[in-house]
Amino acid sequence: MTKFPALAALSLIALATPAFADPPKGLDARIEALRTRSGTPGMAVAIVENGKVVLAKGYGVRKLGSNAKVDANTLFMIGSTGKAFTVAALATLVDAGKIGWEDKVIDHLPDFRMYDPWVTREMTIRDLLVHRSGLGLGAGDLLMAPRGSLSRSEIMKRLRFIKPATSFRSAYAYDNLLYIVAGAVIEVVSGQPWEDFMREHVFKPGGFPDATAEEKRQLATVDRAYPHGRIGGPVRGVGQMQLLDERSRLGQAAAPAGLIAASANDLGRWLQIQLGAGELPDGKGRLFSAAAARDMWTPVTPIPIVPLPEPVNGATPDFQSYALGWEVRTYKGAKIVWHAGGLFGFTTVVVMIPQKNVGFAIAINSEEVEPRTGLMYELIDHYLGLPRQDWPTRFATFQRSRLDAAQAVVKQKAAAPADVGPSLPVTRYAGRYVDAWYGALVVGQDAKGLTVDFTTTPQMTGRLSHYQYDTFLATFDDPNTEPAYLTFGLDRTGKVTRITAAPVSPVADFSFDYQDLLFEPENSK
Repeated sequence: MTKFPALAALSLIALATPAFADPPKGLDARIEALRTRSGTPGMAVAIVENGKVVLAKGYGVRKLGSNAKVDANTLFMIGSTGKAFTVAALATLVDAGKIGWEDKVIDHLPDFRMYDPWVTREMTIRDLLVHRSGLGLGAGDLLMAPRGSLSRSEIMKRLRFIKPATSFRSAYAYDNLLYIVAGAVIEVVSGQPWEDFMREHVFKPGGFPDATAEEKRQLATVDRAYPHGRIGGPVRGVGQMQLLDERSRLGQAAAPAGLIAASANDLGRWLQIQLGAGELPDGKGRLFSAAAARDMWTPVTPIPIVPLPEPVNGATPDFQSYALGWEVRTYKGAKIVWHAGGLFGFTTVVVMIPQKNVGFAIAINSEEVEPRTGLMYELIDHYLGLPRQDWPTRFATFQRSRLDAAQAVVKQKAAAPADVGPSLPVTRYAGRYVDAWYGALVVGQDAKGLTVDFTTTPQMTGRLSHYQYDTFLATFDDPNTEPAYLTFGLDRTGKVTRITAAPVSPVADFSFDYQDLLFEPENSK
């Protein structure tokens, strides 16, 4: 990619087309209407125009059943939009001359290993950040979701057992584990835990008074939003809005990939710094250099374009690529730098339109598309001077159609399993099975039948009921965890030789698609 000198980059920002003077008229009422219509308990919205925060505000309540209002300081979990903060932390080390983007990871982390030894030797810090490692979509996420118990070093050790889906640097596939490795790089280079480094070298100098990367601090903060979702129906997203268990989320080890909490005020300042190419809003210093800012926004890995269906086809980009913690795409000919985030009851978008020198962030404590994605495109259209469309209604219609189709599939599966099997008495399915990267799966038995325990993942316990053939349905005690089919493979003597897994829902989040799992009897080798 072409690289511009720092002066030229800053000039481009200075000469950017001025943004509209104000947010859309009636925006407050519009946000409140979308929040209410979608059933979302609370929202935080920040907008920056030409270096100034023109809106940083909370809407609704922090928790269903409570009167505590969301304000500009209320903490929201911002999910994968926090990846850009991890990149900013790395940028401070690049600026200090302690690392380079092209440094080999293994030179800083001697115990780092990928499945392929050549990839191990060649992977750079930049490669950790741009989703071109060869890992499959969300590979290994069950090590940390819905709630992980492993340390960063243990997750990194298990990475070597995950087989690649493609060759190195040949294709885009979003992953989280390598951002955990990036956090480990920060720790070994700085000599500090990632959480401490973020607090002392990003949040404090950047001027983010509310932001935190520490789960304990977030949970101890009174002014915080709580997670909500619809998990009472056949598929996630259907049913009554309800408060979710705060424990059903990533473990602290996964924080570099998406466990940062921030307020509307924090997000407004973050937008100022990003649009200012690393310069602090008061002009008294920098969080990171202009050179690092260019690297952050420089496209690296092309993302295949899959046309969206009607009624949201107009949101299909002409170009999209992943940079360092940011996705870069075009919309109606304009460059958009953005990222979405989702974390079990929280969803967020952070969006910038460089040519207009404008950016905005929307954080909600639910999983609805109307107030997040719908409002996102309404704001983009406004700042690009395009005719207004009712994007929230379009995305709500699209989501409803998607969920209706998914429900139909699940109901069909439940209604017509083959009346065949199981091949063995249920006692013979019980045992301890091991997957090389995940760890142990225990199939037990009690008076009610078979039980299941994904031992690496706290709370991921439940029951097995026969579905068809030698496939059983796993339903979990934690309703936040997607049900799965476990299929037992038998040899010619009737001995269980393997277990594979697949989600019941066709729209299950990729962290719950149970990909790459192959459990074998623990003592089979």
